[in-house]
Amino acid sequence: MARRERVVRMSVEQPLWRALTAYRVLTMIYAVMLGFFGRQGYERPWIAVAFLAVLCVWTLATLPKVANAASCTKRFLVADLTLALTGILLTPLADHQAQSVDHPTLPSIWTAGAVLAYAIKGGWRWAGLASSLVAVANIIERGHPSRDTLHNVLLVWVASIAIGYVVEVARASERTLARALEIEAATRERERLARDIHDSVLQVLAMVQRRGTALGGEAAELGRMAGEQEVALRTLVAGGLTRPSHVSEDESEGAVVRVVDVPDEDDGTDVDLRTLLAPRAGSRVTLSDPGTPVLLPAPAARELAAAVGAALDNVRVHAGEGARAWILVEDWGDEVIVTVRDDGPGIPEGRLAQAEGEGRMGVALSIRGRLRDLGGSAELVSVPGQGTEVELKVPRTPRERRGKAGAK
Repeated sequence: MARRERVVRMSVEQPLWRALTAYRVLTMIYAVMLGFFGRQGYERPWIAVAFLAVLCVWTLATLPKVANAASCTKRFLVADLTLALTGILLTPLADHQAQSVDHPTLPSIWTAGAVLAYAIKGGWRWAGLASSLVAVANIIERGHPSRDTLHNVLLVWVASIAIGYVVEVARASERTLARALEIEAATRERERLARDIHDSVLQVLAMVQRRGTALGGEAAELGRMAGEQEVALRTLVAGGLTRPSHVSEDESEGAVVRVVDVPDEDDGTDVDLRTLLAPRAGSRVTLSDPGTPVLLPAPAARELAAAVGAALDNVRVHAGEGARAWILVEDWGDEVIVTVRDDGPGIPEGRLAQAEGEGRMGVALSIRGRLRDLGGSAELVSVPGQGTEVELKVPRTPRERRGKAGAK
């Protein structure tokens, strides 16, 4: 079963909705306190008491409505702004002096919360509409456009539109980021599929071509056809279009299928890397590993073992039939290091770059790509005439290090 990328996305708007929820509660308390301490100045205090009671009930009852964008419906926004506008227009009825003295309106700064909900939900255009309605209501409530009234109206108008614009930019950035994550996940999946193809079908086709040519006759024609299919498939590998099963070439018995019961997903199961590398040892491959289990999460162990297999495949293909290889496994607690060394002729300078250009990406994908996906690294050192050494490093996470310590 193919692994699936787990991408957890948190909306950039969510902190704004949480802040708006807290703002509405705090401004509700502030409006009630203003009404309580200024109750002696109201000609009709019962209007103020009735409105503030409705304001409190509405604010507390609709807290779930401002929890996220899905809950904040257009119907709620209209009702919320209507309540704020009603409170502004009722202020002169409760306090005749409100039109001649700069007294706060009944909802006070709670009104800004209703406007901000428009800004977060619909962006700067919605914010501009809501703040304009509030501006008209404030001018009607005052009876004339005083300097303080215009100042407060302009402040709310500019602030709400600015917040609405920021929300729209954040949404666009979030969509861009989501698209980038999808592209990255698709690219990693294509590379993984290409690695599997390189480890399986391409190795088998190359083996058929070599052996068919050596046998001659009808087998030579079969080898030629296999070579043509190898070239065609390498072109597809560059695009990462298919994924066959894992097949590798055993050094004495030809192509065999090796099936390792390792889950693709990281379900917390640890696997001893030594058990995955043991089948790689043979008459020309020497394995040296610790006397204690080298535990890694199943996906990491599987990918590391596959990278070792790709390195050994390169030894068999490029170093010659008589080349020997050595595998050294080291467990340093915070990381696992596997070194694959051979006594072949080495890799000429520039050969790897040329191979990648030809679609032969055994080192680029099967080795370095796997280690990169694991957060590790692959270092290749080769001196012509002195063999090649590939060092594979896989770091352990804090959880894995604790598991390793517990196993000891």
